[in-house]
Amino acid sequence: MHTLPKMLHMHDKDRPDHECLFLVATGQMGYFTAAQAAGCGFQRYLLSKHVRTGRFVRVRHGLYRLRDYPPSQHEHTMAGWLAVGPDAVVSHESALELLGLGTVIPRSTHITLPRSRRYVRQPEGVTIHTTTHPLSEDEKTQREGIQITSPARTIADVAATYLAPDQVEMAAVQALVLGLAVASELQDQARRHSHEVQRLITDAIELWKRT
Repeated sequence: MHTLPKMLHMHDKDRPDHECLFLVATGQMGYFTAAQAAGCGFQRYLLSKHVRTGRFVRVRHGLYRLRDYPPSQHEHTMAGWLAVGPDAVVSHESALELLGLGTVIPRSTHITLPRSRRYVRQPEGVTIHTTTHPLSEDEKTQREGIQITSPARTIADVAATYLAPDQVEMAAVQALVLGLAVASELQDQARRHSHEVQRLITDAIELWKRT
């Protein structure tokens, strides 16, 4: 994740290429990391120069934004995702919001990482969750250029972290109605968790069947 488009890997990294950096930032709501900038020929001293002149905005350590790029509804989620780094996947309530499921408004950006990265520094405004089992490709999807957990994985995760049962039920029924998940996927994901989570998901599926 967080890599440059294939055609940009041919760029001469010793020369700054503004078009290269703009293409990267455009796919990330105006944001880019220091590593991505270096891939487009912008070394640290050039980043500092453009921050001083106001062309770039330094959001936090290693993360920047094009000053004049128009704001986006979920740009705080994009910023949190990029700030955490490799292997990060937006999850839990933040993934629900991007999927358009339920009505919960996250208080922070929820990110899931492999347990091996549990000691990573947690950026401000980010809540980190860890997992001992790497997410399979079936457990991930994308929304607005952000890698997030799949609908079924997301619903099971929020059920396991004690999101209000009515919100879990609403999200599950919506996912089934919209075809974002099927009952077997929800049941498979629920089995990773407690009997309480499994019961909650089963009840949601039964409610969907009656609608």
